[in-house]
Formats: sequence, C-alpha cells, structure tokens
Amino acid sequence: MNHHLLVPLGLAFLTGFLVPSLVVRARWAQQAPRLALAVWAACGACFTAATALLPAQLVLSADSSHRLADMAFRLEPPTLDQLLNLDGRERFALSLALLALSPPAAAFVRRLARARRMRTRHAGVLRLVGRYDPALRATVLDDDRPAVYCLPGRSRRVVVSSGAVHALTPAQLAAALAHERAHIAGRHHLLVAAAEAFTAVFPRLPLARHGGTAVPLLLEMAADDRALRRCTRDALATALYALASGGAPRSAFAAGGPSAALRMRRILTPHSAGRPVLLGLSTIAAAALAMAPLIVACCSFPS
Repeated sequence: MNHHLLVPLGLAFLTGFLVPSLVVRARWAQQAPRLALAVWAACGACFTAATALLPAQLVLSADSSHRLADMAFRLEPPTLDQLLNLDGRERFALSLALLALSPPAAAFVRRLARARRMRTRHAGVLRLVGRYDPALRATVLDDDRPAVYCLPGRSRRVVVSSGAVHALTPAQLAAALAHERAHIAGRHHLLVAAAEAFTAVFPRLPLARHGGTAVPLLLEMAADDRALRRCTRDALATALYALASGGAPRSAFAAGGPSAALRMRRILTPHSAGRPVLLGLSTIAAAALAMAPLIVACCSFPS
C-alpha cells in the first residue's frame, strides 16, 4: 500500500469523526463561539481535502505521490506549468480528486442559489408591503407579531415588524438590530450553506451530523457577542425573550427563535473568555499533534 495514504486517511478520521465528537460536547465551544466556528470550518475544509487526496494517492506512482504529499504538507499548490505537463496517470489522479470534490461543491452552490432565490422573492415582497425607516436603518413590516430578522447576501436588509417596534424599548430594539447586522457583516449565510451541504452529502458523518445543528446555534451566539459590544446584556436578553415566538422566512436569520432560551441564559451568565479560548486552542493543538506521527512517518520513508 502507498504509505502516503496514511496522512489523508488519518486526516479524514481526525476531522470527520474524532474532533467533531469532541467539540460538540465541549463547554468551551459555546463560550467561545467564533473559535468553535473556526474549528468546524477547518474540519470541513480538511476533510474535503483529505477525501480528494485519497483517490489521487491510490493511482499515483511512488515519485508522483511523494511530490504531491510534499506540496500538501507545504500548502504549495501546483503551478500552471506543472498542471500542463502532467502525464496520463497524473491527469487521471487529478480527475479523481476533482470528482471527489464535486459533490460537496455542487451541494454548496445549490444551497446558496436556493437561499438566494428565496431571499430575492422575499425582498420583492418587502418592497411592496414594507417601508424603510431611516432612523432604524431597517424595513418596517406591518405585523402585530414581534419579529426582527435579516436577509443576508445581495438582498441584505434588516426587517422589523411593527409589533416589535411597539413591544420593545429603544434599548431592546437597538440590541436586536445590532444582532441582525452582526449576521450580515459576518456573512453567516455562507457557513449555514456549507453546513447544510455537508449534511446533504455526508448525512451519517459525525462532522456533518453534529455540525448541522451546532453551526447555526454558534452563529447566533457569535452574533450575540458582537451585539454586546453595542448594548447591555439585559437589553439583549430581554429583547430575545420578547422575540422568542416571532416568525421569519426560512432563508433569514431571526433574533428570536427556538434557541432564544439557551442564548438568554448564556448572555446573563458572564464568563471569562480566556479559559474557553485556552481550552479550544488545546483541542486544536492536540488534533495537530495526533497527525504529527503520520506526517513524520510519511516523510521518513523514501519515495
């Protein structure tokens, strides 16, 4: 067996099975949501790269396999000249790698396109029935139910129902608006689409199964943390309570929703960011150290 298969196999196991199972149970993930999101995104990228490298390494010769492993370890992509001068076996390996990449890539593009169509249709409705409020910098929709949500992407806008304007105090409304603008600024819809794509392509993989539920919640918590730079904890928590039952389109981010109770408890329980970040970095370091023996062994064998 080609010994260069060990690294992508180990990487796929580590990022697809082991790390997701650890992170989904870790307390630090909800205390440091941005770091946890970075871990989920890195696991997704590394697992995708590993699944592309595996079939390529299976068909490459020993010399070509060693060169590919060296480029992967150095994060050095091939140049255009190298791609144009591939022999037949190397072209076949490249085709297999691209074939392995195509299902998650296609699923990601489909999710983005579908969500964009839904947001565009909803934005068209808002132009007809909503009115822009320059003081709030948001579109106000006549509806007695309290709701605040945003449409990210090209149709980005924050939407507030008239019920929310009447039910919330100015401080609470400002907190809810800051939360929604954090979603737009962070381009959180891209991570949601990536998590949905992974769940569709790898439904039984722990990375997809756990990430599909963890990522949306962590995005809400990350938006809460960013909103807290501009508002008080009490204002944001009480705004979430008032908006918990509010509705929003499927393709939008709502300030309330089913996770409101968990997020309220988190907001009202201050914690030090230092320890969770340290624990998260320790998890990442442990995962990197687990790969070290495979990389050293791979590099130690001659091509």
